[in-house]
Amino acid sequence: MKRTLKRTDHAGFTLVELLVAITVLAIVAVLGWRGLDTIVRARVGLTHELEQARGMQIAFAQLQADCDQIANATDIGGRRTLLVAPARITLVRNVFAENQPSRVQVVVYRLYDGKLMRFESPATRNLGELDTMWQSALSADGNQGIALQTGVTGMTVQSWYPDTPGWRNAETPGAGLNAGDSAPANAAVGTTLTQVAPTGLQVSLQLLGRDGAMAKVFLLGAS
Repeated sequence: MKRTLKRTDHAGFTLVELLVAITVLAIVAVLGWRGLDTIVRARVGLTHELEQARGMQIAFAQLQADCDQIANATDIGGRRTLLVAPARITLVRNVFAENQPSRVQVVVYRLYDGKLMRFESPATRNLGELDTMWQSALSADGNQGIALQTGVTGMTVQSWYPDTPGWRNAETPGAGLNAGDSAPANAAVGTTLTQVAPTGLQVSLQLLGRDGAMAKVFLLGAS
């Protein structure tokens, strides 16, 4: 009897099949990379927006606290307590500390080099020192203080007067305005203010990369 030899076939991939598989894997890898890149870009953008929103909350909260504690002109000898100029707010606020008498200080908000800066002077009970600090604040460099928000491209400030309801644009620096009076930037003791002081501020900030401005209204002397 003759033995029948059976040929054994070994299964395998052809070159064409390997090329097709590699091509499919390459397409999947490219699609996956694009999807991951989109997710990463979206996350970076969302993180940036969250940081901007957080910065705005801190800046507006600080401004609200300063506006709440704005000094009464009659308590400081009729001196100016607020000066609103383009991209700038200068005010005198009360300072209260535990076991200490009340004092006042000058606070300045200004837009400088794309940053919203806040500067505050030392607190004092001496009106002569207050006059000096006020004048120094008006002439100080814009980079003094703490940056509350970066990426700010514009700042608009308006005042609300109860005698003629409506928002008024910022004043010209150096104009005699603590409610429109004609007194100097910081009037001497005993100067009488003849017009009604503003009771509110509206501050609008334009941020880099955002359409439209973020605005908020602040009451003056609410507390």
